[in-house]
Amino acid sequence: MKRFFCMAVFSAILAGQVSMAQADGVEFSVGQTGESTMTYRLGVQFDWDKSWLQSDVGRLTGYWDGAYTYWDGKDYKDNHSLSFSPVLVYEFAGGSVKPYIEAGIGVSVFSNTQVEDRKFGSAFNFEDRVGFGLRFAGGHEVGIRATHYSNAGIKQPNDGIESYALHYKMPF
Repeated sequence: MKRFFCMAVFSAILAGQVSMAQADGVEFSVGQTGESTMTYRLGVQFDWDKSWLQSDVGRLTGYWDGAYTYWDGKDYKDNHSLSFSPVLVYEFAGGSVKPYIEAGIGVSVFSNTQVEDRKFGSAFNFEDRVGFGLRFAGGHEVGIRATHYSNAGIKQPNDGIESYALHYKMPF
């Protein structure tokens, strides 16, 4: 499993060298789980460049999100994960500051099947997220996000885990 994970990270880095020029932004976040494990996430986002339901209130849009997360566990129970998710965003109309809400369901793979006392049963998990924040002129964003990871009962045990994070997006 560790060999697979190392190869996946290496492949993602190589692919990132090609696609980073096309990415719309990079995101940094820091969070904590309900078990007090700190999380540090680095992601890239690719905007869909499409809008739906445009009105005076706002618009629906979205982006692809690919990320690496370091889970800083206690007692040498660190973990690493890679994730990929489509995310829907409702951006409210505004001037130079626009509030937004977001939700997405994607996939993730963990380097091992346990974070602290939470056991996943498999390295493959789904990533569900909800969040809100502010978009500033120039494309910068700050926000708060809750993310849940579990394997949807594919394999037992399926304890799942939640992470609550503050994030900042810097546009390219």
